[in-house]
Amino acid sequence: MTGRSVSREAPVQGTLVLHPEREGRQSGRSPSARLEEAEGLARALDLEIRQGLIVNLRRRTPATLFGSGKVEEIAALCEATEADVVVVDDSLTPVQQRNLEKAWKVKVIDRTGLILEIFARRARTREGRLQVELARLSYERSRLVRTWTHLERQRGGFGVMGGPGETQIETDRRLIADRIGRLKRELEEVRRTRTLQRAARQRAPAPSVALVGYTNAGKSTLFNHLTAAGVEAKDMLFATLDPTLRTLRLPGGRPVVLSDTVGFISDLPHELVEAFRATLEEVKEADVILHVRDIASPDSDAEAADVREVLGRLGVEMEARRVIEVWNKADRLDAEAREIRCSDALLARPPAILTSAISGEGCEALLARISSLIDEAAPIEVRAEAGQGDLIAWLYRHGRVLERHEEEDGAVSLTVSLSDQAQGQLERLFPGVAIPA
Repeated sequence: MTGRSVSREAPVQGTLVLHPEREGRQSGRSPSARLEEAEGLARALDLEIRQGLIVNLRRRTPATLFGSGKVEEIAALCEATEADVVVVDDSLTPVQQRNLEKAWKVKVIDRTGLILEIFARRARTREGRLQVELARLSYERSRLVRTWTHLERQRGGFGVMGGPGETQIETDRRLIADRIGRLKRELEEVRRTRTLQRAARQRAPAPSVALVGYTNAGKSTLFNHLTAAGVEAKDMLFATLDPTLRTLRLPGGRPVVLSDTVGFISDLPHELVEAFRATLEEVKEADVILHVRDIASPDSDAEAADVREVLGRLGVEMEARRVIEVWNKADRLDAEAREIRCSDALLARPPAILTSAISGEGCEALLARISSLIDEAAPIEVRAEAGQGDLIAWLYRHGRVLERHEEEDGAVSLTVSLSDQAQGQLERLFPGVAIPA
């Protein structure tokens, strides 16, 4: 976040939250739901919401995003509500941010800056802090045009302060670039350490299970219930940032490593997606992925789509992985909604599991499902003819592909480890394709 930061010790700051609703926007959730989410982000920074407003936007104005009439209207609203901060639930260019601050005479924060500030507050581990700082510097680098008021001045100097004729902005950009380079090197070292730790775990017999989901879907509460861990779990956006790993015992006594990861959100800033790529390696390497959804949310389907989209940007294709959909927060459903969701869960492919991390409902069934995917029989050989993409996708989704060979005729030979249950399904769905390895 640029300029004057919002600190925990600062007095309460009155805030106006604006959600620009662009014509033709393709979104799975309503404008009111998006505004409510933006207000939740603002509250996560202890900002006091004076008013939330949906602003219809026919087109983006290059200088201010909003049209001149709307800019004047919001300026009057800022004065009437005595707002200190305006949160714009969209991406602003540095020029737009600067012009809006001048017009409204308050601090302006866009969606990216808001999320980055939350992440900066919540990161606890060294890796988390490095990742957040890298993301913030990448964001700040494009905004030096508005951060400094003395950019026209030139100054001479020695060493890092720049040579004769170097402008202040050039110096600042160079210093930021140097810092970004150092952070990337430090993160690379952290990544190597994490890779070694993961390799050591893979040599052990314990498989890995990763929790993913939209922010505030209840991942940490479920993690705590399953492992009796003391991970912070709050009804708050981005309560968990740093990955946590614990050993979980399945019903038969077999141990697995369960990891809790950062929650996702729609329009997650690309700076953060890149910064957290190393942390989310845990998801890429997991044997089973638990996709935790807040099934009581009216936007549950849209949130699930956002999770899949972000994971796709990280190279994790959910269709090719063993995924269990965990429909959490069943305790928030009334009797009629619960009946509908139970029916939907059975019809889902693969079937979903309705749970409540608060009461423990559905957790035994969840552990049994994990166990069925983890406890595999001896490997089998499968030959998928050209055009049998559905068979290959099914094998990746329900089993562990140990080897894969492309044949000259377009066929694919795979060595796959499947549970007894999955082998039975394979024989029913694709008879005659499997032979003992």
